[in-house]
Amino acid sequence: MAFKIASSPHLSRSIQTRTVMQRVLWCALPGVVTQCYFFGWGVLIQVALAISVALLSEGLVLKLRQRPVRETLQDNSALLTALLLGIAIPPLAPWWVIVIGILFSIVIVKHLYGGLGHNIFNPAMVGYVVLLISFPVQMTSWVAPMELVTQAVNFWDSLQLIFLSPSADDIKAYKLGFDGIAMATPLDTLKTDLGMGLTSTESLSKSIFNHGFGVGWLWVNMAYLAGGLLMLKLKLIRWHIPVGVLAGLFISASAGYLLNPDTHASPLFHLVSGASMLAAFFIATDPVTAATSVRGRLLFGGLIGLLVYVIRTYGGYPDAFAFAILLANLCAPFIDHYIKPRTYGHRSRS
Repeated sequence: MAFKIASSPHLSRSIQTRTVMQRVLWCALPGVVTQCYFFGWGVLIQVALAISVALLSEGLVLKLRQRPVRETLQDNSALLTALLLGIAIPPLAPWWVIVIGILFSIVIVKHLYGGLGHNIFNPAMVGYVVLLISFPVQMTSWVAPMELVTQAVNFWDSLQLIFLSPSADDIKAYKLGFDGIAMATPLDTLKTDLGMGLTSTESLSKSIFNHGFGVGWLWVNMAYLAGGLLMLKLKLIRWHIPVGVLAGLFISASAGYLLNPDTHASPLFHLVSGASMLAAFFIATDPVTAATSVRGRLLFGGLIGLLVYVIRTYGGYPDAFAFAILLANLCAPFIDHYIKPRTYGHRSRS
């Protein structure tokens, strides 16, 4: 009998990696559709561009590494990385933003370390952080939800704004079309208002919020939650990391809200804002860069939730999941080293 040696992700069932990746992509579809509904055609354009660049760049790298191109591309890992980064950036960001992010994620983060199963950081999140630090203006210019828009941006307008350099008059008209909303996410708006001395109640009374939650973002998070629950049902992921992430964020936000509700948002607001559900179920659960033991995964997820709240509240970035996940990736080997499952039949020393 031959003893097979394979790199991570290690799966306990007889299911191929490409099948797992494909099912994860299908589970993310409700969230992507909901995101497109509220934020326009730019979401689909960015995802399509990201997938094209990811497949092309990975194919070229595999060719240079003298690795099988078709077989490796069929594992669908490049598609998942492209999807996650494509939906994470603003829908109308210039085309070169997603191109740079995908190239960095695939070529540097993934293949420089040896390919799938050898990378120590989540490729999509590294690409996102590189873009956010390098191009802060483009990465923070989010569109307002469609129901707050006085003049909707159609498919052709989205293509022009992404692939062509719009004139100053076009940009001015585009911004005025959002009825005074300065193209900021609810987390951006709340953080800015609190820094200006407003209370959370005063900030949440703005039109971008609806009953204490961001317009559109509540339903986007609910859609990704539905997709995440489907992944649990299909046993594509285990519950420990998502529960750890959401529990860590909820407990931290609850403590801050109880201490001073005027300067801290409610825990429910944190759970349904930004990339909370997307990150908890689709990003933090990456089997390559996460902790492996049961207690280790709970601690790994709880650490992400805590870091997200700390950075959201006291840091310079409103939504901090990318930074939190990368910091937790650094801690994963440490967690695995010190939190080990007890060997069956072993009796601990008293």
